[in-house]
Amino acid sequence: MADHLTKKVTKLKRFSESVKRRANMYSDLAKIDDKKTAHSLRALTNAPDPGRKLTKIGFIIFWIPEPTGISNAIGAPMILAGKYLERVYNGATISDIGHETKNMVTTIKSFKEATF
Repeated sequence: MADHLTKKVTKLKRFSESVKRRANMYSDLAKIDDKKTAHSLRALTNAPDPGRKLTKIGFIIFWIPEPTGISNAIGAPMILAGKYLERVYNGATISDIGHETKNMVTTIKSFKEATF
C-alpha cells in the first residue's frame, strides 16, 4: 500500500514540476518586449502571403468588363507576378509545418505497412 502511494506521490511531483516549467516558459514568452523578436514570433504563427493576394486582385481586375481592355493589361501581369511570388515566397506557418509532418508520418506508416 505504501509503495503504491509513493508511486502516486512521485508521479504528482513530476506532473507539478512539468506544469511549473510550462507556466514559467509561457510567462517568459509574455515578457518578451523586443519588437523584432515579437515580430518574428508573430510571423511564425501568421505569415503573410503576398503572392496569393496579388493573384486574387489580378483575377478580379482581369474579369472586370470594360471596353478599352486596360484592366486586362493590368490584371494579367498581376496574376503572373502573384504566381511567381507564390513560388518564391514561403508563406508557411508553424501549423502548416505540423500538418505536413502529420501527412508525412501517415505516408511513411502506409509505406511500411504495404506488402510487396
